[in-house]
Amino acid sequence: MNRQFDHVGLVTYEPQENESWVEESQCWVSNPRLHPQRIEYLRPKEKPEVDPSDVGLWKLWNFPHMAFRVDNLDEAIKGEEIILEPFDPGGFGRVAFIHKDGAVIEYMEYYDLNTWFGQPTPWRPPEPE
Repeated sequence: MNRQFDHVGLVTYEPQENESWVEESQCWVSNPRLHPQRIEYLRPKEKPEVDPSDVGLWKLWNFPHMAFRVDNLDEAIKGEEIILEPFDPGGFGRVAFIHKDGAVIEYMEYYDLNTWFGQPTPWRPPEPE
């Protein structure tokens, strides 16, 4: 399975520029392709009250996550501890969140790398400074 770095996700409670609404997770997200360090900000509609015994979901809303592009989302999450089942957040692909090796990982299977929530944002690898 091919896996490539996509972004780091950080939870925030402050509105960010050019946020997009994700109904499935009830949060706004920023476009990591517009951030020089490939950071995506997630801002929940309401701060989720998650019991810490639900370790993966609690970590999703309290710690950063790493996101990777994959060729086959179903294959990538097979046998993994799934936090959020696969869903399409904005018409550009499917995503799922897992808890693995103590961290939250997002796998993303893009339909089109040239859009983000219907906005044209051509993908390009991070550039060195």
